[in-house]
Amino acid sequence: MTETPEPAPQPSPLLDRHEALGAKIVDFAGWLMPIQYGGILEEHRATRSAAGLFDLSHMGELVVEGPEAGAALAAALITDPPALKVGRAHYSMIVAEDGGIIDDLIVYRLGPEQFMVVANASNAPVVSDALAHRIVGFKAVLDDRSLATGLVAVQGPRSLEILGPLSDVDIDAIHYYGIAEGSVAGVPAMIARTGYTGEDGFEVFADVTRIHEVWDAMFEAGRPHGMVPVGLGARDTLRLEAGMPLYGNELDRATNPFEAALGRVVKLAKPGPFIGREALEKVARDGTARRLVGLVLRERGIARHGYPVLVEGAAAGTVTSGTMSPTLGQPIAMAYVPTAHAEIGTMLAVEIRGAPVAAEVVPLPFYKRPA
Repeated sequence: MTETPEPAPQPSPLLDRHEALGAKIVDFAGWLMPIQYGGILEEHRATRSAAGLFDLSHMGELVVEGPEAGAALAAALITDPPALKVGRAHYSMIVAEDGGIIDDLIVYRLGPEQFMVVANASNAPVVSDALAHRIVGFKAVLDDRSLATGLVAVQGPRSLEILGPLSDVDIDAIHYYGIAEGSVAGVPAMIARTGYTGEDGFEVFADVTRIHEVWDAMFEAGRPHGMVPVGLGARDTLRLEAGMPLYGNELDRATNPFEAALGRVVKLAKPGPFIGREALEKVARDGTARRLVGLVLRERGIARHGYPVLVEGAAAGTVTSGTMSPTLGQPIAMAYVPTAHAEIGTMLAVEIRGAPVAAEVVPLPFYKRPA
């Protein structure tokens, strides 16, 4: 019997732009995407000091609409989408019956009866299938627009002055976690004030056949401001400094939102049942045996994904993400540790190449942009 070959990775609609810029291209979650251009450090620092331009076209865009779209999503997700005002968004999750995280999401309310759910690339098909199943019985329909939608983002302190002149929308009036309909460089678009870097910035959703026009216009407008294109490598170091979880690292099916220090996202006070409610109510009542924390290493070394966290010399936790912070100049990590050892200021150790390296539990995020 012959094995079914793995499907070829989906090229980003902007792949030719990335190749022309000399980007290193990798297969990420079934997509051909840029991991870096000039270098991760350069791209990271440019985003913190000026701006970075990101291709996020691998993300999934799922539109749920109809008279009961809000109620359907309230039953499907752990948050309360009907409570959103039109033009606003919130961070959310879809979980299994046992409370395990299937994916973390952003939910935008585009209209009174229309919502857009943005899923991670690696989970978009799973989330699409789950939502299609969960909204059965409600007066709502799901339109998976993932392959029809391109997404680019500008992030950093100069984002507003770069994107503002290109748009027919007063983007400065868009609230953080808000979204508005308009155009960018003459291309019809949805413009959201969201991001994954810890900086102010905007994400622009447009038809995949015209997303290159948006990229080109933003690229040219940003160059005089010090903006550079940014790949997945610096996107990861930026989100880690900002204490933002990554599915597959901090979040997975074996983890519930309370363990991930995201219990605030679970809206147990909302009316009606939702998938995972009973399991999450039990966790909220009984507590968790482990918790996600931030660590700063107090000795030389860099903690990496999967490294053991030691309590009194014995392995008791696991590093989920770690790097040398380009902004802070010190090694940082996120890790799951026993709840009894998760208090700020607790001294632990990370095992690096067989040796314990001192690490202190610190508040998340590691970095906050200047006010």
